[in-house]
Amino acid sequence: MTRVWKWNRPVTVREVLEDLQQERTIAYTTVMTVLDNLHQKGWVRREAEGRAYRYEAVSTRAAYAAALMNDAWSQSDNPAAALVAFFGMMSEEQRQALQDAVRIVQGPETRQAPEAVEPRAAQAEQQENPGSAEGAAGR
Repeated sequence: MTRVWKWNRPVTVREVLEDLQQERTIAYTTVMTVLDNLHQKGWVRREAEGRAYRYEAVSTRAAYAAALMNDAWSQSDNPAAALVAFFGMMSEEQRQALQDAVRIVQGPETRQAPEAVEPRAAQAEQQENPGSAEGAAGR
C-alpha cells in the first residue's frame, strides 16, 4: 500500500516492482499476488489496461490509519483507559497534532476564546445564585 499511496495515481505491477527492486530483490509474481490480495480485500481498485491492471488506493493513508485506530479502540473493554494509555505513548509533536485535529473537528462555531467563556460562566453562576454577584462585588 505504501507504494500505491506514494504515487497517488493508478500504478501497474511493473511500476511497483521496479520501485521495490531499488531496495531489494523481489519477484514480479510476488508483487502481483500482493496487489491482487489488496484488491480482493477492498484496499485497492483496479482497471484493466491491455493485459495488465492499474491499481489505485480506495482510501488515503490517513483514512486507513484512522480505520485501524478506530478498530483497535472499538475492541477495548475500557475505551477511556485505552485512550489515556494511547495519549501517554504520544510524543509532544503527536499531542500537538491531536490538539490541532480536535480544533478542526470542533469547527469555528464551538471554538471559544477564554474571554468569551468567562462572562458566560459568570452569567450562569449569577442565574443560579442571583445575589452572589452583588455580594461578591461588595467584598
